[in-house]
Amino acid sequence: MRLRSTRHWLLVTSALILAVGLQSCAVNPATGQPNLVLMSESRELEIGQEEHEKVLASMRVLEDQRVNEYVSEVGQRVAQGSHRNDLEYTFTVIDSPEINAFALPGGYVYINRGLLLYLKSEDELAAVLAHEVGHITARHAIQQQARGRLGNAAATVGGVVAAVATGSGYIGSELAQIGSIWAAAGVSGFGRDNELEADSLGAEYLYNAGYNPRAMIDVLSVLKNQEDFNVRVAQRQPTYHGLFTTHPRNDVRLQQAVAQAGNLPDDEARESDHAVFRSHMDGLLFGENTSVASDRNRYYQDLMSYTMVFPDNWSVSDTTTTVLARSPGGGASIGVEAQRLRENKEPRLYIRENLGITDLQRSEPLSQYRLLGHTGVHTNADGHQERIAVFYLGPRVFVIRAEIEESEMSEDLESLLFSSIRTFRPIQTNERSASNGLRVRYVQVTQGFDWGALAAASPVTQYPEQTLRLLNGYYPIGTPESGEWIKILQ
Repeated sequence: MRLRSTRHWLLVTSALILAVGLQSCAVNPATGQPNLVLMSESRELEIGQEEHEKVLASMRVLEDQRVNEYVSEVGQRVAQGSHRNDLEYTFTVIDSPEINAFALPGGYVYINRGLLLYLKSEDELAAVLAHEVGHITARHAIQQQARGRLGNAAATVGGVVAAVATGSGYIGSELAQIGSIWAAAGVSGFGRDNELEADSLGAEYLYNAGYNPRAMIDVLSVLKNQEDFNVRVAQRQPTYHGLFTTHPRNDVRLQQAVAQAGNLPDDEARESDHAVFRSHMDGLLFGENTSVASDRNRYYQDLMSYTMVFPDNWSVSDTTTTVLARSPGGGASIGVEAQRLRENKEPRLYIRENLGITDLQRSEPLSQYRLLGHTGVHTNADGHQERIAVFYLGPRVFVIRAEIEESEMSEDLESLLFSSIRTFRPIQTNERSASNGLRVRYVQVTQGFDWGALAAASPVTQYPEQTLRLLNGYYPIGTPESGEWIKILQ
């Protein structure tokens, strides 16, 4: 009787292992290769719907219905040429100045208003959306979940790479508090191989939709220029964190991936009307949308070029080099202080040697928005528990002290303080004009055009010439020809 039971248990167990193995090694619908996944497609669709609702609840959608419909029209055209054209795709424009795009499982694609501003054609718009569709068709997020890496992506949502997986632009700080590890993973990127695969699939989908597959390289070049500018302005050394270490036009693997999509014959290429693209982009807001009420307690320190979000309803006071936010009841505070970085050392050693904190607990490195840092918890001189964090930004060290004036730091309060610290980042170029309400306008270039003269008349106060060059795809050099349409800011 025991032998029969043992045999029966072995048969059942073997069947379960086989069933799990078949699901774990499901064939990738986009590549035809076996992939490790632990989720059915029906569950994938459920997760997509659930996470989409979280995105809509925490991020503003652009109110311009005409732009939303145009982006959706282009996206649907691309999606129909994909390997999973049976999915019901949803394309959403997020009203954020940050240069970003990401996707959720099951057919949900998002692109920020800030990224739209830097695109030059419908083909480039299609390329961004096609890349994100490639992540969905190849089930990259599902693969990450199966490998147990999804939580890691969420933990680094402060910044490794931008979605479009180019290593360009900064990760949307809204996602630091979105509460969706799936959205966080999409923004953080899926590693060089998966990002290259998304570009290869995206180029194929562009071809199928009648767009020029080379637009994939064009849009990556636009974003790479944005990255180079941010690194130069912030005085930080570039590090490997994205799809390529070289410029996209010199990246051999990327060139090969795009070339495999093929070259469209002239009679099959879609003739995108640039006037249509311009008509939809003309008038888009440049910078933060300050006309929409928000309960986000975001603080900007223009002199030190950083920003962060403090907990809602906390009071904020500042000086030229410090800021202090206090909870309504006064039982907790977050302070930021800038110090001069005088020697090159690890942030962890800076805490120990320069700040004199030797009892650091829960010590861990921080890497967010391309800033190096370190954090941990200790008991300060007043006997209070304090989370300390330092970040290197340009020639300065920023020291953040989150103090609890209670005997113990509760888990919820600790999470609130850490979430605020995770929002610390440099101010982006297009945020510097937030209060001006600047909008993109198109004009035609005349004979004798000069970037310097245009910049001198521009209302942009910080890096006007570089900003205008980036907007028009002429960074760091180049001049448009007479009669060409360019974007200005008014």
